[in-house]
Amino acid sequence: MRTDSSPGTLPAREHLPAAGAGTPVLDVVIPVYNEEKDLKPCVRRLHEHLTRTFPYAFRITIADNASTDSTPHVAGRLAERLPEVRSVRLEQKGRGRALRTVWSASDAPVLAYMDVDLSTDLNALLPLVAPLISGHSDLAIGSRLSRSSRVVRGAKREFISRSYNLILRGSLQARFSDAQCGFKAIRRDVAQVLLPLVEDSGWFFDTELLVLSERAGLRIHEVPVDWVDDPDSTVHIVKTATDDLKGVWRVGKALATGSLPLDRLARPFGDDPRDRTIQDVPQGLARQLVGFCVVGALSTLFYLLLYSGFRTFTGSQTANGLALLVSAVANTAANRRLTFGVRGRGGAVRHQAQGLVVFGIGLVLTSGSLAALNTATSDPAHSTELAVLVAANLAATVLRFLLFRAWVFPDRGRSHETPAEPSWQDAPAAPAWQDATLPLQPVRSPLPTRPYRPSSPSDLDPRDFR
Repeated sequence: MRTDSSPGTLPAREHLPAAGAGTPVLDVVIPVYNEEKDLKPCVRRLHEHLTRTFPYAFRITIADNASTDSTPHVAGRLAERLPEVRSVRLEQKGRGRALRTVWSASDAPVLAYMDVDLSTDLNALLPLVAPLISGHSDLAIGSRLSRSSRVVRGAKREFISRSYNLILRGSLQARFSDAQCGFKAIRRDVAQVLLPLVEDSGWFFDTELLVLSERAGLRIHEVPVDWVDDPDSTVHIVKTATDDLKGVWRVGKALATGSLPLDRLARPFGDDPRDRTIQDVPQGLARQLVGFCVVGALSTLFYLLLYSGFRTFTGSQTANGLALLVSAVANTAANRRLTFGVRGRGGAVRHQAQGLVVFGIGLVLTSGSLAALNTATSDPAHSTELAVLVAANLAATVLRFLLFRAWVFPDRGRSHETPAEPSWQDAPAAPAWQDATLPLQPVRSPLPTRPYRPSSPSDLDPRDFR
């Protein structure tokens, strides 16, 4: 099954409707652990800023990660005094676990989080969530590494942050600039489908979320921020760095083996309603050509090395056949995964069988070239044989690409039929943190206008303050 061109489970992005009331547009989560001193001024400052500048209803959710000091008491008092604030208690630590739990249960169409130290200037909050409300983007992140960002922090943390991002770019081909800034937002419909794919429950949660989103083709908006380092941060740098490197290895392995169903996050072509009637949109032809050429070049080199090795103990025809057979299997597997984006084991045997048919065509072309060469001269030089084989392979390559694209790995996304809506049976297995599989169908909540103020604290759901 093709995974890079299927419609996926996400509809085209739309501007959230600015009508209705009763549901906050934005839910800002503040994960905390033993923050009894900083929690109250942080929440009051954030609440005042949102009340003064944010044009829609909002909610602030304090996610307590099994604090052992008076943090739960402080959070409960804030929830009692401020109608837009609620407190959620978790009995296990982990920033990722806190965000996953609160985001999964939230009814707000836009979900965000920020660190309790408020190192990031709050003036970046509205620019962060505006592209999500408008339907322009799927996720938004604050970036301390943008050219226009203003950052105050020590050389040690600066070096660690930039080194980590270089690792992400080199190993996972990440293109976002800052994975670790504690200032991010996501659309709820995207979170419902993306969160079940994210395994980490600690500090690597952010990075994994962004890498999977980027690989799935979701749109990530970056906001330059003003950021001041918190010298009293309790983050254990060495342990965090070790866990992050383990996470990089795990995610890189999953991406390489194609075990992640990222096609579930595919967006249809065009966010404008006028674009949704467009048919037969080319699905990455330029990218496929580049990938096919790279794989073809490596396969040709592999083939020539095999041919030279087999030629030392057998005739040219036998060496050519063996080299073509081995390189054809490797070529089909590489093109299946890298060029045409087919992930998983489904259809692998059929693809290899079809690839062998294409191999047969190449064998006829190359064997015929060798036969013609042997007819022209009784004892051709080895270099001449290689030159003839290269020319024959180049001719077969064009035909191979066309057959791969049209027959072996056809573009199923070009069908004019409307794709069926996904069912819950198609969802990936629920991870350990989840009691049940999240629904894949996004719920479009209306976008109410402020103020969102219950008439009394009794109107609030008492379950929110456990």
